[in-house]
Amino acid sequence: MNKIHPLATVSPNAVLGDNIEIGPYAYIDDNVTIGDNCKIHPHAVIYSYVTMGTNCEVFPGAVVGAVPQDLKFDGEITYVKIGNHVTIRECATINRGTKASGKGVTSIGDHTLVMSYVHVAHDCKVGSHCILVSYVGIAGETDVDDWAIIGGGTKAHQFSRIGAHAMVGGASKVNKDVPPYALCGREPLCYVGVNIVGLRRRGFSPEAIRSIKDMYDTLYYKGFNITDGCAQIEAGFPPSEERDTILEFIRNSKRGIVRANDPSEKGTIDI
Repeated sequence: MNKIHPLATVSPNAVLGDNIEIGPYAYIDDNVTIGDNCKIHPHAVIYSYVTMGTNCEVFPGAVVGAVPQDLKFDGEITYVKIGNHVTIRECATINRGTKASGKGVTSIGDHTLVMSYVHVAHDCKVGSHCILVSYVGIAGETDVDDWAIIGGGTKAHQFSRIGAHAMVGGASKVNKDVPPYALCGREPLCYVGVNIVGLRRRGFSPEAIRSIKDMYDTLYYKGFNITDGCAQIEAGFPPSEERDTILEFIRNSKRGIVRANDPSEKGTIDI
């Protein structure tokens, strides 16, 4: 049985699963589908063309499915797709896609946490098990791959990509692609090492972590350009999921990847 507060506004055309709780002054528009066991807090807004999976929670002031802040948008039907076990905290905004992008959908994967005041712009693709810390803003058509963590206040340039298992330090400016498994920070943004703590927590073996580090040492610190560095990695390391993920990411990067840090620089990375 669903628990819908009498002061909530829920369209009769919305499709609701079972065991849903909707608080006072929440607004659910037409053409919305919400899966089982979701909780929509007071004053949250879910506009049209949003599909939400099961076990999600949307906190007060969050707005999901507003039209994109893109001058190319012409009122067309586009979408937001939210996975399962997604938490969207206070005042976060997730905008619909645009047809002009060729995508028309903004998506959030499973088990992802979108903290307060985060903005996810049109046609972004955020993977599963990601964390977007408070005040992160990712511009249109940014991709955030699975298990990535973006530190608070970080801003990502349009069309940029943040790789799987990467961690970006707080208040960073992402104007180049962040490769998978990397720890990046400082100003300007640069590669400062492998996300060792995150990889250990996710069950990567010491051998796999060492191999990732050696591959990035080859790429960044042996004097090769990016093309030759990738060739050296392909020739010098046996096939593995980690090697192939790194090479696929770098070779398909449209903006280019972040630079290497100066090894003599010292300092910590704030998340």
